[in-house]
Amino acid sequence: MTDGTPTRAQQFAAIVVPAAQRAGYTGHGSKARFARDTGMVESSVTRMWQGKALPDARFYPAIAEATQLDLRTLLVEGGVLTPEALQSLSETDRTQVGSSLTPEEAADRLGIQDEVGRQLLYATIERLKRLEDEPSTHTADPGEAAAQM
Repeated sequence: MTDGTPTRAQQFAAIVVPAAQRAGYTGHGSKARFARDTGMVESSVTRMWQGKALPDARFYPAIAEATQLDLRTLLVEGGVLTPEALQSLSETDRTQVGSSLTPEEAADRLGIQDEVGRQLLYATIERLKRLEDEPSTHTADPGEAAAQM
C-alpha cells in the first residue's frame, strides 16, 4: 500500500512480535526457536516478523500458544475471520452447548489468576463433561467418585 496504511501482514507482526518477545523469543536463535515451537519454517517466521507475509491459518493455534495471545484475536487480525463471523461463531457455540459461560470466563469471574489453578479448573471441567457423557456406571457414593478424579 502506497498511502502509508499498514498492510494486514504488518498489523499482524505488530501484535505477534512484541508478544513473542515478551514470551522469551529474543536474542540469537529466537526465530529458530519460535519456528520449532509453532511448526513453521524459519523463513516463514522471518517474513511474518518483518510484516511481509501472514502465516498459514493452520499455524495460528500454535502461534497463540507460543505468544500467549488470544487465538480469536489472531484469527481476526490475520484476516481468517471477520469480527462479525467470530461473534456469530461464539454465539452459536454457546447456544449449542447450552452454556453462557466458558471455562476461561468462569476462572476470570472466580478470580483464579494462577495458571496452574486455571489449568486444574479446566481439567476438572473436562473430566466432569466426560463423566456426564459416559453410560451410567457411576458409583452411588459421591465421595468415591470424587476420589477417582
